[in-house]
Amino acid sequence: MPGPLALRFAIKSHPGMVRPLNEDAVGADPAIGLFVVADGLGGYNAGEIAATMAVSRLLGDLGRGLTAAICFSKTYDPAVALRRTLFALNGEIFRAALRSTMYEGMATTVIAAWLLGSRMWVAHAGDSRLYRLRDGNLDQITKDHSFSQELLDAGMITVEEARTLPAKNLVTRAIGTSPNCDPEVRDYDVQRGDLLLLCSDGLTEMVAEARIRALLCACDGDLAATARRLIDEANDAGGRDNCSVILVQVDRAGMAREDDPRAVP
Repeated sequence: MPGPLALRFAIKSHPGMVRPLNEDAVGADPAIGLFVVADGLGGYNAGEIAATMAVSRLLGDLGRGLTAAICFSKTYDPAVALRRTLFALNGEIFRAALRSTMYEGMATTVIAAWLLGSRMWVAHAGDSRLYRLRDGNLDQITKDHSFSQELLDAGMITVEEARTLPAKNLVTRAIGTSPNCDPEVRDYDVQRGDLLLLCSDGLTEMVAEARIRALLCACDGDLAATARRLIDEANDAGGRDNCSVILVQVDRAGMAREDDPRAVP
């Protein structure tokens, strides 16, 4: 079973400057290295409910599953566990939306980063993103499941045109929109000094990637202050949507040994 990493993290979420309700949900379980951002979709307060369900289900199910595997010395595949949990969550949200007109159209995006040993498993659906700052280079780890991204991939529009596309917020995958879901699950290496950013599109729609990189490069270990600056930048630019960020720093002192406690705020 992969051992833990030495991690520090900060979480910040804000409704923005236009919408009265925050339909984003965020959560973390530092004991198992799991971090989740969900951006709810749907009328009334249905989006908030779907996003909260997503975060609660992922943290609860994956935590229990990993604990059971350790206790009983079972082989454990994080990718399989992520898919299984998201499939179950998808069915739960979809059925809830069918039962009540108040929840009609209820769904949520998800971005989850799960750090175990020297690997990171990433699951996502929709346009919430994961970025990684490594050696001063900012990489977008996930690719949006959105109409604008499909047009970009086909070479039909430019990046600049994508930012002003009327249907830019139309997602092509989400959790709960249909009886079946197709979350993308991949794994990546983790290096000491990596700084991870999980965020809803309330950040990336309002703040240019170059500015995000500049703020992350200037972090200097103060994750909470940097998370606040990211939110402030989005709100200062208009704050048209809810904005949520999670910053995760892999300890520069190196990987923790299996019996080391995690470094958390």
